[in-house]
Amino acid sequence: MTLSYAASATLALAPVPRKTALIAESDPATHAMLSRVLAEDGWVIERAVDNKSVLSLASSKSFDIVITGQHTPGAEDIKLLREIRSVRPHVRMIILVDQWTPGDILGAMRAGAFSYFCAPFNSSALRDMLRSAMEQPAWDDGIEVLSATLEWTRLLARCDRLTADRLVQFMRAVGEPILPEDEKDDVITAFHEILLNAMEHGANFDPSQYVELAFIRSRRAVTCRVKDPGQGFSLAELRHAATSSSPPNLFDHMAIREAKGLRPGGFGIMLAKKLVDELIYNEKGNDVLLVKYIDSAPAPRSGGAT
Repeated sequence: MTLSYAASATLALAPVPRKTALIAESDPATHAMLSRVLAEDGWVIERAVDNKSVLSLASSKSFDIVITGQHTPGAEDIKLLREIRSVRPHVRMIILVDQWTPGDILGAMRAGAFSYFCAPFNSSALRDMLRSAMEQPAWDDGIEVLSATLEWTRLLARCDRLTADRLVQFMRAVGEPILPEDEKDDVITAFHEILLNAMEHGANFDPSQYVELAFIRSRRAVTCRVKDPGQGFSLAELRHAATSSSPPNLFDHMAIREAKGLRPGGFGIMLAKKLVDELIYNEKGNDVLLVKYIDSAPAPRSGGAT
């Protein structure tokens, strides 16, 4: 069937739906930052004075993203998210907070928050997360919390890059007592590298597959466990990775991987080994522990046994 010129013109001129954001009131600097970030990507912005107004507007109209006000405690924003999701089950919400607890962040993950940012806010990270929010129409089954305490959290993560990025941002929002500030960047960077390895090599970034994760905080260490659904590998036999290259030939593995149609690999494992104290693989190579020590053993008493 051939379209007429008029019909073709009508289709060509049909307006492209614009993305809509509902933002709760924050301080002027945060509002200005959000407005700038959203305007750069062509978002239409509506504002609300408080959570009650957010709930009313979000219940009567669909928004692509809802961003909470920073002055509302995290627990109240989680309550708001649950209320909105009872009306709009797939709403994407980014929680901004000045006041928070580690328990709030775990609660936000359980409730299905898209992401969680603690002040001071990083505009580049927020912009990236907003763009990621629009990448996949069905996103909210990507993270499933199986059990959670401040000392031990277990969850499943869908094998795609967006889910990996969301997990990393949740971790960045966490502070004491789960992740000490002095060790946070090292632990998160190492975890991100191993997580991407697991998703890529263990599941080929197949979104129907899930990685099993655990975060354990003891008095003297932070431990992250990453178990992928793949068949595993042997580090000793991984000839096409940077881990098998001596320093003078560090990039030799690239030619092998390029011939196999793979991106350069092995650097993630090398980096993780530098950033944590122990990187322990199981026999199959599909289950790994990252251990970062955060408290040295107590000094022996003077004159006592060592």
